[in-house]
Amino acid sequence: MSAAGRTAQERQRKREQVQPVREDGTQGAERDAGGHGGQDGGEPDHEGHGPYREGRGPYREGRGHYGNGRAYRAGSGALDTSGRLRRSEVTGGGEGHVQWALRWLPAGLIVAGTLFFWFTPQGLRSSPVFETTPLLAAALLTLRGTVAVAVSALVVYVALEVLNGTATAPGAITQMVSQAVLGGLAIGINVLIQRNYRRLTSARHVAVAAQRAVLPNPPDGFGTLRVAARYQAADADARIGGDLYAVQEGPYGVRCIIGDVRGKGLEAVESVAVVIGAFREAAEEEAGLAGVARRLERALQRQETGRSGLDRVEGFTTAVLAEVDREGGALRLLNRGHPAPVLLGPDGAARTLHPHEHALPLGMGELGTWPDELLEVAFPPGTALVLFTDGVTEARNKAGVFYDPLTRLDGLVFDGPHELLDTLLDDVTRYTGGMVADDMALFALARSRTPFGEPSDPPSPIHAP
Repeated sequence: MSAAGRTAQERQRKREQVQPVREDGTQGAERDAGGHGGQDGGEPDHEGHGPYREGRGPYREGRGHYGNGRAYRAGSGALDTSGRLRRSEVTGGGEGHVQWALRWLPAGLIVAGTLFFWFTPQGLRSSPVFETTPLLAAALLTLRGTVAVAVSALVVYVALEVLNGTATAPGAITQMVSQAVLGGLAIGINVLIQRNYRRLTSARHVAVAAQRAVLPNPPDGFGTLRVAARYQAADADARIGGDLYAVQEGPYGVRCIIGDVRGKGLEAVESVAVVIGAFREAAEEEAGLAGVARRLERALQRQETGRSGLDRVEGFTTAVLAEVDREGGALRLLNRGHPAPVLLGPDGAARTLHPHEHALPLGMGELGTWPDELLEVAFPPGTALVLFTDGVTEARNKAGVFYDPLTRLDGLVFDGPHELLDTLLDDVTRYTGGMVADDMALFALARSRTPFGEPSDPPSPIHAP
């Protein structure tokens, strides 16, 4: 067996060993489509680009492991609530030790109160330490743990007073009654906390289900086209935002859209659903991208007629529409006020596909009408198109400098669209220090030399490890 074949088998074994991360942060026993894991192929470079390969050659197929914190593929089922950056990268590691220390903090306070009682003068009391312990446990532990801490604190304090011979003193009796009352109060507080937590968990599950319904995971490929998508909502609790993407195969080729609805969070979900629904219908019926854009414009205008206030006059959606032949080499773009996508050549050379004239976003057609500009470029094997929302281009580092995907991607060659988007998201995360202020949606199309589902050509020697 050749070295390239052995390397491919080794990568496959590594991927099968990766365990997904559930919403509670634990590792599952099975791997699903969005399993958590690290990319193989090397460690990130000093600029934070992630693993990459230099040189020339076509994209090779394969799906990188997905481990981008809060970012996830809608419909994948594997969500990581730990934040965009791995916590060890943000805090320097040791999160597990901190959680362990917090769980045992109430027990430590009981021990500290006991030592204080015995080794201090008679007039000093450790009752404030014992009284604080169950209240702290109510915020940190489960109901069972809170009950155990409240009972233990009361029993230990009463035992200390009995051993000291002061259990019948009026002050000691008052302190013991106060300890019992505060223990019961802590249990009640914990019950309320757990109830609110269950409600929040249920609401987040509903938000995740809504996100998967609105933005389902796209197919992995059409013919020689490979497809990948990533989404990250700015609202970590809602897990849903105003960015959108969709892909549709039809008689005129494979068409996709990426867009950004005005606003964010749950308020933008309605407009996202309207745009995606109209796009899927128009993508199969309209002969050109200009016709698709007009259909989307009318759909948004119908939606705005049922609104009131500023939403009626300020609702709009920036978007890029793309069309590519399944087997041909032509790529057509139509930009309606959206950040320009980046085209990566087979050798990693990147360029931005800016329109010659900027157009108004969808939903603002009443302000003026003009023909939509259609940009057409070659899309040969080994080429990839990266589309993203302004959450990427408006991300800033500590110095306030905007992120530039063109310069960060230029010169890099990836195994496929999944690895491309994973690396890009990781790079944005490192660039911003994990502080993502806006929703981010990313979509990638890559053309390979072999149709989807068939074995790829063996890698060229320059790519072999």
